[in-house]
Amino acid sequence: MTKTLSQEAVTLPINTILSGDCIEMMNSLPAASVDLIFADPPYNLQLKGDLHRPDNSKVDAVDDDWDQFASFKAYDKFSTAWLKAAHRLLKPNGAIWVIGSYHNIFRVGTALQDQGFWILNDVIWRKSNPMPNFRGKRLTNAHETMIWASKSEKSKATFNYEALKALNEGIQMRSDWVLPICNGHERLKDENGDKAHPTQKPESLLHRVILGSTNPGDVILDPFFGSGTTGAVAKMLGRNFIGIEREAKYRKVAEARIKNTRKLDNEALQVTQSKRAQPRVPFGALVERGMLRPGETLRSPNGRHAAKIRADGTLVSDTVQGSIHQVGASLEGAPSCNGWTYWTFKHEGKDTSIDTLRQQIRSEMN
Repeated sequence: MTKTLSQEAVTLPINTILSGDCIEMMNSLPAASVDLIFADPPYNLQLKGDLHRPDNSKVDAVDDDWDQFASFKAYDKFSTAWLKAAHRLLKPNGAIWVIGSYHNIFRVGTALQDQGFWILNDVIWRKSNPMPNFRGKRLTNAHETMIWASKSEKSKATFNYEALKALNEGIQMRSDWVLPICNGHERLKDENGDKAHPTQKPESLLHRVILGSTNPGDVILDPFFGSGTTGAVAKMLGRNFIGIEREAKYRKVAEARIKNTRKLDNEALQVTQSKRAQPRVPFGALVERGMLRPGETLRSPNGRHAAKIRADGTLVSDTVQGSIHQVGASLEGAPSCNGWTYWTFKHEGKDTSIDTLRQQIRSEMN
């Protein structure tokens, strides 16, 4: 699975972990070829010495070489370079998610906007089980921040609103996500029983990101692949991934993990769609197919208003004529009206929404 990409490469190495520097690898990939980027860049924690618990045991903090930068200037230069490469790779309607802590997210956010990205949301990942603050000199650091941005202000980034709403038991998904940190059976260990990666993200976090902002078959790039959470969740949800990771020990862990990940079947991959994404059905189609007849009367939900159906699919009342939306709005004295949910017809003696007929036609189109 691991490959080193040459400058001459023109094909997209999907479902592959690339070995090397993330900036060089991204600059070697074809422009405008990726649907989504999820980035978990070095946090530049600037740790000063070891951190110990009250029992004097050492905290396994992030002190690896890849998180060390000589100065803020050096970190800013690095952030600008990889974000520039990321911007080139995204398709016109592509988007990016970047996660960070208070150490780096504000600097990354500035660099991101400087490259032309358009911020859609910032999301607070509130950890339900954060690591305590052992020294008692600051607040417990219980959250991380994610920035969701489209390639440009004009981009039409994928947003599966209804799917996230369904995931949240029918309530609109908010920008504060309460999820546990990666621990227990999900936390990957090396041959010595230690953490395989110090900043492994929980699959629940990536599940929400990928479900909400991509579609099956999309290509997701993770330039800081680490232990492969992005790749594992992408595979499970029927998306393609490209990982970039320079550390051999992390690539080894990620490859084994992804190999053991099972892709969901096609039925399980289906999610609740936005009504706007469903096939358009003109009201006239109901008349053409005899589901409603010219001369038949439609009524408002409260029974106060009525209108007759004409042969061309328009409605006419005592005072107005036009489409199902125009007539409904006029009769209610409203600026607009969704005629599909407004008008009812008699079916087996009961008032029934005409939208049930539209859904019947849509089911035949799928």
